[in-house]
Amino acid sequence: MRIQVIRTGGFAGIERRAEVDTSGRADAHEWHALAEQALASGRGTPPVGVPDGFSYTITVDGKTVYCADPRLTDEQRGLISRVLKEGA
Repeated sequence: MRIQVIRTGGFAGIERRAEVDTSGRADAHEWHALAEQALASGRGTPPVGVPDGFSYTITVDGKTVYCADPRLTDEQRGLISRVLKEGA
């Protein structure tokens, strides 16, 4: 499973991208469960965020959803944090 996160917005408006490939990882089942939950609560179109807030595009194996601060689910926040921390 390939999981990509793109974060845009914020005060400086700097885009940040990261991607994780879960193939062969010992914790792949955790990533899959988190990704499925994050996708289930995502939107098909970019939501309106708040001024200087972050907006996110989450793509998992070609399926893309959108979300924005401050209305992230716990699963979306967890997946975004993990991908931006561990991804390349």
